[in-house]
Amino acid sequence: MRTKTISYYALLLVVCLLTYYAKCQATERYQSKNNNAETGQTMQWNFDTDKAGGLPAGANVFSGNWAIRAESDTPSQPNALCQTAKESFPALSLSDKVFVDVVVSASFKPISGKTDQAAGIIFRIQDKDNYYILRANALEDNVNIYKYTGGYRRDIKEGSAKVPSGEWQELRVEVKGDTIRGFLNQKLVVEAHDGTFKNGKVGLWTKADSLTCFDNIKATEQ
Repeated sequence: MRTKTISYYALLLVVCLLTYYAKCQATERYQSKNNNAETGQTMQWNFDTDKAGGLPAGANVFSGNWAIRAESDTPSQPNALCQTAKESFPALSLSDKVFVDVVVSASFKPISGKTDQAAGIIFRIQDKDNYYILRANALEDNVNIYKYTGGYRRDIKEGSAKVPSGEWQELRVEVKGDTIRGFLNQKLVVEAHDGTFKNGKVGLWTKADSLTCFDNIKATEQ
């Protein structure tokens, strides 16, 4: 009887592990024929002509509470796009445009958060559960690269950098082939290689209880 019980639990463990593994698998949606952005093409968002309380045209919220609002010190007056909800990984895509090799920059200000004060650029987005993240965190003073696959986040590479709270600064990611380079205020902080996703959309991201605002987002196909 004991042997049968052990076998049952061993089988159950295998099933659970296989289920977890299946859920974590990356989904790649876009192929080269879906590439909408031409070399040199740029998209920009500063939210200044958008209605306060709403979203920029074409944005798609995956999670969180994202809204345009007036910020007195925003780099481009008068509006910024801010995320205020407390969720695991608030995120949104900014448009349906698909990029391959892309440079994305964003001004951001981490305003508050006891667990995290994070700001992120997400890129090569396939859907709400599959993309890359370049994330700066004012509580941890780092700029890290992550891969989000099947709704689970995995570390790729960590970089150390001072990320001031309550100040506007610039985060930038450069992606070419499988090379990902992350910059904070024009300084290279972290670099890694990963070829899981070949192309996709671009967007923004925060974490946990971060109250973070963004402005002057720019995406250019290389």
